[in-house]
Amino acid sequence: MTINATIRGLITTAWDDGYVCLLATEGENGPNISPKGSMMVFDDEHLAYWERSKKQALANLQKDPRVVVVYSNLAAQRAGVLESGILRFYGVAELHEDGPIRDAIFARLNERESTHVGADVGIGVLIKLTRAEDVRGKPLT
Repeated sequence: MTINATIRGLITTAWDDGYVCLLATEGENGPNISPKGSMMVFDDEHLAYWERSKKQALANLQKDPRVVVVYSNLAAQRAGVLESGILRFYGVAELHEDGPIRDAIFARLNERESTHVGADVGIGVLIKLTRAEDVRGKPLT
């Protein structure tokens, strides 16, 4: 799966641009949707983020690693930057409490995320993508 440069750029600046990525998880108490300001394209097969709140999303991931990440930016669609302004990334999350993958995710955080309270004890979350598509079901290429 290849994530094109346009989508990479939009996800990289999502929080600063006002289009936060949302992480959907499932747990004992049902579904949960959490904003993730540190969401990034890690490589062509993975998204990643820094889990510092350690609340419901983390509890859910510890029981069921399947996730959906939603990026919504209708302004980009209206401007012709994206064909569809809503993108969905499906995958399986891996938690990295220490080690080289955790360190690599932390190294890619922007300054706001890396200096935020709790950042030093956060967990790197690497999401292996199983599919990515727009809201109409068209695969992202």
